Amino acid sequence: MIGLDGRRVLTNARMPSSSRQLSTATKPAKAAGIKARHKRRRTPGQVESPIHAIAPNLLDRQFEATGPNQKWAADFTYVWTGEGWLFVAVVLDLYSRRVVGWSMQPTMTAQLVMDALLMAIFRRGRPRAVLHHSDQGSQYTSEDFQRLLESHGIVCSMSRRGNCWDNAAMESFFSTLKTERLSKKHYRTRDDLRADVFDYIERFYNPRRRHSTLGYISPVQFENLKCA
Repeated sequence: MIGLDGRRVLTNARMPSSSRQLSTATKPAKAAGIKARHKRRRTPGQVESPIHAIAPNLLDRQFEATGPNQKWAADFTYVWTGEGWLFVAVVLDLYSRRVVGWSMQPTMTAQLVMDALLMAIFRRGRPRAVLHHSDQGSQYTSEDFQRLLESHGIVCSMSRRGNCWDNAAMESFFSTLKTERLSKKHYRTRDDLRADVFDYIERFYNPRRRHSTLGYISPVQFENLKCA
């Protein structure tokens, strides 16, 4: 008859050497309360911008405007889907807080923010001398984006480095978007997310969402009332 110690010896002898080593190694780790780290979802990072491409902060936290197409604020965010990240770029008219341009892509290239700006330009009738404010992200400081601004007579303004309050209107918009629509959902595909962001902006936020800064009417209602 084989005793308890004998069975333990036989069991260990039959185990592959790698398994015995793993079993031996995990005991001290368990005793010390050490656990394996799970792989985390990698957050997209920004590329540092060249100093010469950074514009001064002309907006200077003056988020009010006396008419449409005087001051536009721009930024982008990212949302996770079952297929990976989707980047959402937005241009906001500070006069009415209306989203006048947007773009969605799976990569955060200069084209992402250029498409949002182009939508704003054509939707608003190609206005001149608009002040465009953004952060110092490489997409906004890129040569292609700066050339686009210049070709349409748009003045560039940028937040100070690492100062989110310099673009507080955009921070507020994305916080509202995520709180009211995106944060409690899981999107299986990027197309699912695209459709929901489109629905939020074009069917709810612009025509129906009430703003305290606008006297509790929507951006579209505010513009129709003021520009009638």
